[in-house]
Amino acid sequence: MRKIFGSSKTFFDVIIVFQKVIIMLDNDLLLKILKKTLSCGGEYADVFVENRKPVSIQLEDNKIDKIFSGQDSGAGIRLILKGKTYYAYTNEMSEKTLMELAQSLINVSTISGKDISIDLRKQKPDIKFKIKLLPEDVPAAKKIELVRLANKTARNFDKRIRQVITVYRDIVQKVQIAHLYGSSKDAFIAEDERIYTTVFVNVIASDNGIVQTGYEPAGGLIGFELFEKVNIEELALTAAKRAIRMLTSKRASGGRMPVVISSEAGGTMIHEAIGHGLEADLAQQGLSVYSDKLGNHVASTFITVIDDSTLPNKRGSFRFDDEGSQSQSTVLVKEGVLVNYMHDRLTAMHDKTVSTGNGRRESYHNRPIPRMTNTFIAPGKSDPEDILKSTSKGLLVKKMGGGQVNTVNGDFVFDVQEGYVIENGMIGEPVRGATLTGNGPEILKSIDMVGTDLGFSIGTCGKDNQGVPVGDAMPTLRIPEIVVGGEV
Repeated sequence: MRKIFGSSKTFFDVIIVFQKVIIMLDNDLLLKILKKTLSCGGEYADVFVENRKPVSIQLEDNKIDKIFSGQDSGAGIRLILKGKTYYAYTNEMSEKTLMELAQSLINVSTISGKDISIDLRKQKPDIKFKIKLLPEDVPAAKKIELVRLANKTARNFDKRIRQVITVYRDIVQKVQIAHLYGSSKDAFIAEDERIYTTVFVNVIASDNGIVQTGYEPAGGLIGFELFEKVNIEELALTAAKRAIRMLTSKRASGGRMPVVISSEAGGTMIHEAIGHGLEADLAQQGLSVYSDKLGNHVASTFITVIDDSTLPNKRGSFRFDDEGSQSQSTVLVKEGVLVNYMHDRLTAMHDKTVSTGNGRRESYHNRPIPRMTNTFIAPGKSDPEDILKSTSKGLLVKKMGGGQVNTVNGDFVFDVQEGYVIENGMIGEPVRGATLTGNGPEILKSIDMVGTDLGFSIGTCGKDNQGVPVGDAMPTLRIPEIVVGGEV
């Protein structure tokens, strides 16, 4: 079955569905596809080949609810012509199908072809990551034992715990990316193997009509040795204690007040409040409050924001991005000044600059777009304890919940999963139901203390109906005044 559909935006998709074949392509075929795709006179072409093997085990209601494993292989071909993207993908890996796919892009672009001569060269990664224990070498029974132990530990903590959901996942993803600029005679190929292992425990507690949750994840670009660093019982207890603690807490008081966000809270705020706004496609389309702000002060001088896919074992790390660009560390905001956006190749061509290694896609089904990797506020110079002690009253955020942001104007709202009253510079009683509401640029400009610590959180970031693994982090910091939602 073949479907072709278009959009009023800047891309088209061609979908061909056949039986799955697990294979990587040889260099001669990759070169042939690139030459064919660019024979229409385009500025750029790439081929993305993927073989993905996921495993997922979910325990709910004291029983193994889902076990999934499988394999999926396919290839996507992209053409950039006159600033527009044409993309096609298939899970049939024969030469005939792939060349038909390339021809489909040419047909859609309606440009006559020309012959070109290119040389395909293999790139070596600048960064090497070591995986000690491949998840596929670990018996399924051992993975099931993990989720059972987490479930038992959480449930035994308190009789008010009503539900526990424990999920273990690992993915082995092998990718092959070949790319070529139309103005160059050199084509490049990059290969990467990404092994992700994650686990999370979600606990729901209720009493007297009040329901609270505790959630705790762990994982990254790491093998099963993750559990040499992460004790699954401690992880489950952390989630269970948080649910019970919030269950017995009074409701947070609302109003404008100082807020200290602990490094333990993770980087949800930085991810939402500024991260998405620094993705170059949104900035170029005028859909970011940070559009056309390069060189401007967008945050306090205490704030430096970095996106770094080279960090060992972090969930947003890789050797090459999904366009074959080397992983790298990119300073986005330096001491409050906006110095860069996160670029893929298309946005870099538009701005006449180079990719920052942020071209990412969920799978071969998707075209790459600018995405965050591991995004964080760099540690500052203040002792975290001094930040708390110097705050006479307010709210301490120990764990962030979900959040959302309007990238056009920077307005955001975040849930606080675990919070405490600050009284005379000390941690007071826990409170529940707090939210943080503000404007990204205004809040970032107001931050007056940044700690020397740094705490990471993990997640899967959604954008344009694609999800990719990311890491986020912040040091302990203080916002002198922000709107806290709660009881007034």
